[in-house]
Parts: sequence; structure tokens; C-alpha cells
Amino acid sequence: MITDWSPARLDVEGQVLKVVQAPHPVLATEGAVVDPLDPEMIQLAADLVATMRVSPGCVGLAAPQVGVAAQMFSMDVSGHPKTRTCHGVFVLCNAVVVEASRNEKAREGCMSVPDFTGDVKRASRLTVTGVLPGTTSPLTITTDAFEARALQHEIDHCNGKLFLDRVAGAHAVYPRKVYQ
Repeated sequence: MITDWSPARLDVEGQVLKVVQAPHPVLATEGAVVDPLDPEMIQLAADLVATMRVSPGCVGLAAPQVGVAAQMFSMDVSGHPKTRTCHGVFVLCNAVVVEASRNEKAREGCMSVPDFTGDVKRASRLTVTGVLPGTTSPLTITTDAFEARALQHEIDHCNGKLFLDRVAGAHAVYPRKVYQ
């Protein structure tokens, strides 16, 4: 768990924002590096958590998904059945993968691509650095399994990529039966 940080620490009320869907151009735009102390970015962090929490099945939400081309995302894989390691709810700014290993293929979905899922190869062990909003100290997160996959998915959003950009081809994309 990231024990010394919580969304309440942002000291602003998060608003639920509209999630944009592909082919919206912001989803293909590399996000700008953000200042984690900027009041607008602190508000965005609170908004990402609020929007994530009201969205069924959502374990992560990146700024581009709410129309903002910025390097920021919220995440909370608590309670997901495929979770092994869990750092609780957090928002990360300017995240960078510093180590990745053990690629595994698994099915992914996305709120910005509501009609499809796809098989994506991602590292199952991961180390990421970034900064929590409202702070300036770099943070390192080392994780595995589902949380590692979710981190990579959100970092991809911040870099203008969707899971569809990572599938092996049309044979690895499937119609979504139910959005959970």
C-alpha cells in the first residue's frame, strides 16, 4: 500500500468527468509532463479518482481518457480477483517503466474502447517511478500480475496508445459481451 498518500490528501472534491472513446484524437496524443503541485493537476487527480470510482469494473483511468493530454492516471486494483500485489488507490504523475520482465498474454478491456477486448502481451513483473500529486518526491512502485498489467495499460494511455495498438492482429480482438 502507498500508506502516506490518499485522495483525501489532495484536499479538493473530485468531479465525475465524461470518458472519451476511440477514435477521439486525445487518445492518440502523447501526454504532457505535469507539475504535481499545480492546482489544476491536483484537481484533475481528484477528478480521475472520482470518475474511476463510479465506473463499474474500472481499475485505472488516465488523463487522456477524460480529454486531457497529460501524464497522469489513477489506479486501484483492490478486490480484483487477478490481483496479487496491491498498492491501494493512488494517482501517479509522469510515470516511467524502469524495469519489466516475464511477458505474459492476457485479455484487456478499456472504458475508451467499450465494445472490444483484446489479448495483449505485457510484463508480469514491473518497476515504475513517478510522483504522487501534491508531492515532489519520486516514488518507486514494484509490482506484479494484474497490477503490473494495469500500470502498463495506463502508462500507454499517457503515451497516446490504446490496448488495440498492442494486440497481435484482428484475430486477437473480441467483441465485449458485457461491460463489468
